[in-house]
Amino acid sequence: MGTLYLVATPIGNLEDLSPRALRILREVRLIAAEDTRVTRKMLTHFGVHTPLTSYFEHNKLTKLDTILAALVGGDVALVSDAGTPALNDPGYELVHAALETGHRVCPIPGPSAPVAALVTSGLPTDAFLFLGYLPRKSPERQALLERVTGYPYTLIFLETPHRLVEALADLQSALGDREIAVARELTKVHEEVWRGNLTEAQQYFGEKKPRGEFTLVVAGNPVEKTARWSEEHMISALLAGAKDSKSPTSLASRLAAESGWARREIYKLATLIKSKME
Repeated sequence: MGTLYLVATPIGNLEDLSPRALRILREVRLIAAEDTRVTRKMLTHFGVHTPLTSYFEHNKLTKLDTILAALVGGDVALVSDAGTPALNDPGYELVHAALETGHRVCPIPGPSAPVAALVTSGLPTDAFLFLGYLPRKSPERQALLERVTGYPYTLIFLETPHRLVEALADLQSALGDREIAVARELTKVHEEVWRGNLTEAQQYFGEKKPRGEFTLVVAGNPVEKTARWSEEHMISALLAGAKDSKSPTSLASRLAAESGWARREIYKLATLIKSKME
């Protein structure tokens, strides 16, 4: 049984193709490519002559049997035009089908525009939400953004140059004037990472004709820290809870969310109060 390799390819700079990725592309029996013309140029540059077959959005279901048959006889690599395959590109159905039929699926990590934009944005990277391309029409964009406006996570979107300015306006309308990093043409000659707020972004990109591929990294909804209750306030709340026969555990869980106190602090104090009341 062959292995399906998910091979990340350069998003601009060909030097970003890893030695391991290059070896895999040479060794597999077949490469399934989003656009064979784009992939062939890259393979020619590196002197790779592995056979190619197309695998893109409009033939991804009809090509499943062909690629699965190839996997029976050996290893196959899946690549997109740029970046990590199956991430906002065709691939999920093939990965699922390969796993269902008992094949091994192996990632060959490498370039990824969303991750590259995130880590260079200057915005928090500990928790983020990647939502791919924003919807084409403003009402649909607004509806999507309204669903995520309360999320504290850094938000990552892809956008085309001709919709960029309108998208920035909808982002501000739905999310408020948040901080944003706009990454353009990452790893390419005209790479640019612009940072500021959404008002400034609209002005900056509205004054020029946007060109290239854009990744938008937007700050999450700021989490307002709850003002810490005084000890007197906490004791009063615990006494009231104790009178209602609430356990220290349930009191600690409930009050931690609204008091600014740590759950363990509340539990310790509640236990002390309970022992004095017995």
